[in-house]
Amino acid sequence: MEFALNLSSTHIEKLTVFFKDENYPVPYGFKIEVDVDLSASKLFSDSFVLHFIHQMAKIGLTNYSASVAAAVRTDITDYYMECLSETMQLYKDSKDVLLEKGLYVRSPGISSDKVEFVNKQAFLFDIIGEKRPLIVAEVSNLYANTQRNILGVATLMGFSQVARDKDVTKFLLKGIDIGKKHVKLFGSKLEECNLPVPASLSAEVTTSTSYIFSDKLMMFFTTGLIALSIGYYGMAVAQSPRMDLVVMYNRLSLEIQMYSEDGSNILISNKWMEQPPMASDRGEIGSEDK
Repeated sequence: MEFALNLSSTHIEKLTVFFKDENYPVPYGFKIEVDVDLSASKLFSDSFVLHFIHQMAKIGLTNYSASVAAAVRTDITDYYMECLSETMQLYKDSKDVLLEKGLYVRSPGISSDKVEFVNKQAFLFDIIGEKRPLIVAEVSNLYANTQRNILGVATLMGFSQVARDKDVTKFLLKGIDIGKKHVKLFGSKLEECNLPVPASLSAEVTTSTSYIFSDKLMMFFTTGLIALSIGYYGMAVAQSPRMDLVVMYNRLSLEIQMYSEDGSNILISNKWMEQPPMASDRGEIGSEDK
């Protein structure tokens, strides 16, 4: 936890310099003295926090890799490469501790002893009839998306216990229902092939209801998780030749996009959503000159 905290603190310092050097406003973000009560009772178990850090490290590896590929300036490229290297260490450390504590959940293994070629179009498009077994990429995505939703359900469960605004609480409870439904759907696809389904983390949430996180912080984090889910579902579509999986992921993506809009409306109505720098509106500039 301390290693992850130190990484985040260092990143904030470096990012602040980048923003100031380019005369961009530094995001307001969150303040410890306002958005977190460090003296509050524990909301999540140590096991949950360890799983949380491990999943965030996985997400960080994906995002920093994309950032390296998108960066042009040498200093920005170097920064993201440094972040990627640090996150690789965070991933390894969190995985090793999970293994040491007997908490690491391994993905299902699949055996194959020969090379085969697809000889039926039903490999792709058999929606109504008997489905072929899942391929490795499909299993991997179903299992990983199940794990992420399980983590999301437990996170929102904790958040809903300490939220103060009734609209925020209602939003979080709706997210729990959506997450549970997605876990059930993904799990049913795995069970069809007699593959294991990851266990729930809900028992790792304490019964605390005292203030610990601000509604603003919890809403920001929840909408961030939604955005990540949309991206991972899209990747699963690209890697899933079986059409019933494509249809399922597209339908679930639409559902969480609509849920995301609800979250954005709460952020906007409470003036919690910061607007990132935008390209100049040339039409508006022209009208001002006149």
